[in-house]
Amino acid sequence: MDDKMIVELYFERSEAAIEETRKKYGKYCHKIAYNILFSDPDAEECVNDTYLRAWFAMPPQRPNRLSAFLAKITRNLALDRYFAAKAQKRALYAETPLDELSECLPDETQGDPADEIVLRDALNEFLASLPAQTRIIFMRRYFYFCSVKEIAAGLSLTEGNVKVILHRTREGLRQYLSTKGIMI
Repeated sequence: MDDKMIVELYFERSEAAIEETRKKYGKYCHKIAYNILFSDPDAEECVNDTYLRAWFAMPPQRPNRLSAFLAKITRNLALDRYFAAKAQKRALYAETPLDELSECLPDETQGDPADEIVLRDALNEFLASLPAQTRIIFMRRYFYFCSVKEIAAGLSLTEGNVKVILHRTREGLRQYLSTKGIMI
């Protein structure tokens, strides 16, 4: 079933919408959550919560790309669960991508909403300026939390090459944000 039909099922308040979403995007959402949480039960809970959030978000929202809409919900839920676990001092495994980015991004907790909008726009501009392969590598690492090994295998690159690209891209991001007046 195509995405437009699935979205229409949500608008009709048909329970079949959730089943069709599960069939088409269940593994995709699970992979996103698992890459952050490294726990099948926690990832499965996030995926189920994703279906619930999608149910309440449509209507009124009508996503243009259902996959991106679901990915964002899943990622946010998984990160919320990750930070809750971190606050409880439980063992965590997703620290590496977050640590890598913390070196080149300002601390979000101290900014106001206007600063967050400026940061978001600057990040979008920076990502748009990157070559396609570099942008794909960056997004796979820091949005989808894929391992360097997974990224390298998926793009037929060496792990070392991916690490270098990520390092240079983070440095480029730090410099770009500095030119925009965003303090790290």
